[in-house]
Amino acid sequence: MATEAVPVTAGGAVPELDPVIHAQARLRVVAALNTMGGGDEIAFPALKDLLGMTAGNLSVHLTKLEEAGYVQITKTHKGRTPVTYVSLTKRGRVAFDDYTKAIRALLDSAGGTS
Repeated sequence: MATEAVPVTAGGAVPELDPVIHAQARLRVVAALNTMGGGDEIAFPALKDLLGMTAGNLSVHLTKLEEAGYVQITKTHKGRTPVTYVSLTKRGRVAFDDYTKAIRALLDSAGGTS
């Protein structure tokens, strides 16, 4: 019985991937928000349409990201209409940067052909 090799970084450790960001839907959310400038925000319906997600699904993932301190949710009104804005926090940007570095290290250590 053959054993599979576990990919490791140059330091010998398997890079840890942030489980909050690693879920596909949350990764898509954070990646989309990361393209905006610091302090910029996007209205919930625009983010929902951009990602092609249902309101309920997006809401669940935003709650997890908010609990981790990665996104900020701002509820306000435009006239009499409630509006929800979403932005990536500084902590979220750092977490996404760390996540992308860990993914790159994991993929680089896996070898393969190019």
